[in-house]
Amino acid sequence: MTATHDETTHRFEIDLGADGVAYLAYEPAGDGVIDLQHTIVPDAAQHRGVGSALAAAAFEHARAAGLRVVPTCPFVADWLGEHPEASNLVAGEG
Repeated sequence: MTATHDETTHRFEIDLGADGVAYLAYEPAGDGVIDLQHTIVPDAAQHRGVGSALAAAAFEHARAAGLRVVPTCPFVADWLGEHPEASNLVAGEG
């Protein structure tokens, strides 16, 4: 499953076909920082790793672009607990 980055809408998205579109929305939060605000996964796609794929894509983008991340979204904060290798990208940490 591949996430795409839409800079215009500030979203990482996965097209799930008939199940809809899942996304992780963010906002720029200052120079070199993005605030990952909320993750939406359609009910039909729950518990299939879609949210995790979105979070991974957001952190991969942040790393490649030299950005820091604010994990406002509770799902992203939980994901970070399972992926401590990404914590060095959190603004104010690492």
